[in-house]
Amino acid sequence: MSRETLRYDDAIVRKFVLATMVWGGVGMLVGLWCALQLAMPSLNFGPYFTFGRLRPLHTNAVIFAFAGNGMFAAIYYSSQRLLKARPLATLSKIHFWGWQTIIAAAAITLPLGFTQAKEYAELEWPIDIAIAVVWVTFAVNFFAMCRNRREKHMYVALWFYIATIVTVAVLHIFNNLVVPAGLFKSYSIYAGVQDAFMQWWYGHNAVAFFLTTPFLGLMYYFLPKAAERPVFSYRLSILHFWSLVFIYIWAGPHHLHYTALPQWASTLGMIFSVMLWMPSWGGMINGLLTLRGAWGKVAEEPVLKFFVVAITFYGMSTFEGPMLSIKSVNALSHYTDWNIAHVHGGALGWVGFMVFGMIYWLIPRLYQAPLYSKRLATLHFWVATIGIILYVVSMWAAGITQGLMWRAFDVTGRLQYPDFLDTVTRLMPMYFVRALGGALYISGLLIGAYNMFKTWQGRPSRYEEPEVDVPPMIRAAKVEAKEKRALERGVEPKAHWHRKWEGLPALFTTLTVVAVLVASAFEIIPTFLIGDNVPRIASVKPYTPLELYGRDIYIREGCYNCHSQMVRPFIDETVRYGQGGVPAEFSKAGEFVYDHPFQWGSKRTGPDLAREGGRRDELWHLRHFEDPRVPSPGSVMPSYGHLLTDDIPFDVIQSRVDAMAMLGVPYGKDILANASDAAHRQAGEYAAKLEKLGGPKGMENKEVLALIAYLQRLGVDIRQSATTGGAK
Repeated sequence: MSRETLRYDDAIVRKFVLATMVWGGVGMLVGLWCALQLAMPSLNFGPYFTFGRLRPLHTNAVIFAFAGNGMFAAIYYSSQRLLKARPLATLSKIHFWGWQTIIAAAAITLPLGFTQAKEYAELEWPIDIAIAVVWVTFAVNFFAMCRNRREKHMYVALWFYIATIVTVAVLHIFNNLVVPAGLFKSYSIYAGVQDAFMQWWYGHNAVAFFLTTPFLGLMYYFLPKAAERPVFSYRLSILHFWSLVFIYIWAGPHHLHYTALPQWASTLGMIFSVMLWMPSWGGMINGLLTLRGAWGKVAEEPVLKFFVVAITFYGMSTFEGPMLSIKSVNALSHYTDWNIAHVHGGALGWVGFMVFGMIYWLIPRLYQAPLYSKRLATLHFWVATIGIILYVVSMWAAGITQGLMWRAFDVTGRLQYPDFLDTVTRLMPMYFVRALGGALYISGLLIGAYNMFKTWQGRPSRYEEPEVDVPPMIRAAKVEAKEKRALERGVEPKAHWHRKWEGLPALFTTLTVVAVLVASAFEIIPTFLIGDNVPRIASVKPYTPLELYGRDIYIREGCYNCHSQMVRPFIDETVRYGQGGVPAEFSKAGEFVYDHPFQWGSKRTGPDLAREGGRRDELWHLRHFEDPRVPSPGSVMPSYGHLLTDDIPFDVIQSRVDAMAMLGVPYGKDILANASDAAHRQAGEYAAKLEKLGGPKGMENKEVLALIAYLQRLGVDIRQSATTGGAK
């Protein structure tokens, strides 16, 4: 059989590695600035550089720019070696430059306030379409390599890459179905409870299939290479893969314990989340035991140091996640900084250290020069390790403190800390420690970037393309047909059943998709398709045009990053958010039927707002937006003075009302005929209220009135229902 010479394309890997370090620095610096803003609110510079607008930029940059580019570098490097195939150069370039363009678009649009207000899915619909196009380009390129491979066997790392590619596509498409109301404005086709379910079906599995499975593939390839040891157990890797793929997809609803989501869904999410602990730790054990006999090398090689800490954080995060999904623990942890500790332990401890270890292993090979300084790499390791430990421990302390203070009652049966600001001020020392930890982590990245730059300077004048002697190309279709016939005859190949599947990438991919879709369907079908399972409340009406625009301002300014809108059925919450000594009604599914998107939030830096309407007068709200520390000393909320000077663009309100009507929101004929006039009238009424309260005159066209109108609406319909018995 004649053999061929194959040249690997490492140029595309070099591009993604560089982008990883550049965007990692940007995303983490934005994160550090956000951390400092919570400790020092004066660092908020409105309107574009407030915490609410920058926080989504930080999460998107770290997840999709830093981790995403690192993932692509790993896949392009390892897949070429594992498949003995070269990617299509044109598709690689489209993929690289398309992804960087998307990241740049996110960096521009998020500070401008263009957001869907959905965790990890904030980008608006034109960018979402671009993401889908670039992702399909990447998928075609990867599966073309599978088809053109010279290696029949599909190694374990490739399974995890396949799961990532197909599942992320499914998640992205179904979570981002919207009705556009403008070039950078849209409304989710889902409302309330169903939108919340879809968001956390996406959000949790974005963590699973963007921040877990590809980096497990990275671990299974680069760790044995760096340790010069085979994977500890191939059979354990099989169990690890299929267990994760099938179980992970069920776990999302555990983010919605004690909310208006039906209990069966959140309980199911909890059960599967707890089950995740076993396969996750199986993967961790498989990784650590791969280093058996190589622990002396770990002490010498910074690459292995990064990998060991990364896998340890993976084990810690995959123990903590199932624990936080247990309802009794979640009752304390949810909406607190404990979740922040958990997320950063996974994103910066597991993913970040895996990326750094991979890059240190790659750069001498990519730049064809020895690493500039092993001592600097070791320094990077220790500085970053100390940084992430400080970060996680401080947020653990902050989160547990928050949860305990919120639920504390004194001996008289009253809330011990009735003012929400009591918890905010108590956390200030921990916020400074977090900022210190983040600064150390970023310092480590900068040390690594310098080490990488100096290694690049020592590169040869011209790179030599790595060459390998390979057999002729295996055409996947022919291989599959041949093996199917062999399977039907019950003869060769005489191998383990899974070994047969590993030579059939189309079948393997199909089985992965089926596992994901079947698991999703068991939760989605009852939630969406079996009857009208969201009980209606007669007193709940659509937002007026002015209130709808005020809600859009709330979303634009990122208020959902710090405020929830979900009173859980806990005595401390109903008492805290009640009025006039009367406990509040806990939140019910029927009150959110017109919320596109939902606004339940995932973190309480400020108090819950679900029952805010009527608690304070309009002048208090205006002063609060102008300078929060005047009515609320100790507040860390940014000032929103621009809302008092910026005019409401009444001409855009009609298109937004029309979009909501397309989604089934029952507006009357008068509103559908002229929504802007209705908004003008209500704005005039609120301006008159402000004047009567002693506020400034001439505010009838200012954006602050729309936001006040929205806040004053929250919870009012439910109080009316409670007095009239209006559920139906």
